[in-house]
Amino acid sequence: MNIESLKLFCLVVDEGSISQAARLSFVSQPAVTRQINQLENFYGTLLFDRTNGKMIVTEIGKILYPFAKAIIHDFERSKEVILLQQGEYHLNLRIGASFTIGEFLLPSLLGKFKKQRPEIKVTLTIKNTPGVLLDLSNDVIDLALVEGFVETNHLLVKKFAEDELVLVCPPDHKWRNRQDVPIDELVNERMIWRESISGTRHIVESILKEYGVLDRTINYMEIGSTQAIKSAVEAGLGISILPKLAVAREVEQGQLIKVNITKIDLTRNLWMVQKPQRFNRKGLSDFVKFVKSSI
Repeated sequence: MNIESLKLFCLVVDEGSISQAARLSFVSQPAVTRQINQLENFYGTLLFDRTNGKMIVTEIGKILYPFAKAIIHDFERSKEVILLQQGEYHLNLRIGASFTIGEFLLPSLLGKFKKQRPEIKVTLTIKNTPGVLLDLSNDVIDLALVEGFVETNHLLVKKFAEDELVLVCPPDHKWRNRQDVPIDELVNERMIWRESISGTRHIVESILKEYGVLDRTINYMEIGSTQAIKSAVEAGLGISILPKLAVAREVEQGQLIKVNITKIDLTRNLWMVQKPQRFNRKGLSDFVKFVKSSI
């Protein structure tokens, strides 16, 4: 057994086929098959069911998979740590962020961080919260910065900032001269939502449900982009509840009108999520300290 056998095993599990694993690994299909066979000989059992030409992972294979992933991860980290000690390693930091954080909070933070630590190569991936957390679980990224609910027992979750959700309407809306409106008045308006898996939407729906107005709210439109929702509200298509971070410029410039909802606190937490690690990654630990000291 060797690391390459474990890597190819995990890749076949992830991709569901030897041909795809071979293509992604830049090796031949027989080479992948040979590595899988060696692994099966080592453990003395079949790891895949090859019935009807398909590669279906067996129950034993499912048991092996998380151990194989952990071994590969620790092996890669050991190389990184040794190279770092020898001064031959270029630090890499892979960050995943949900849309609001990635588009409106992180750009300036990353700019300041890069000025302090130009030797660290930073890669930023922006997705919905579930997609970011999935990438973290699969070791695609090193750190997740997300909004919304994080329900998991195998990740380390810490609050790193707060953001307010605000009600916005177009500049010519009847509420334009009001400081606040009762939550019941929202039921008479056309609400423009983010998509159903959005962290922001989950929070807004929970609050509206708590006050008994969710089922009476007009679900006028769903749009998968905060920028597009802002444009839709500005054009008079409806109202929306969006992160303050995302609408600050438009509110300041008068393109959108911010209206408070009477006696309703729409403050939410922003979360920093990591996987438990045996070794602390230098670039990651430095960025975490920077974020905590900057916000």
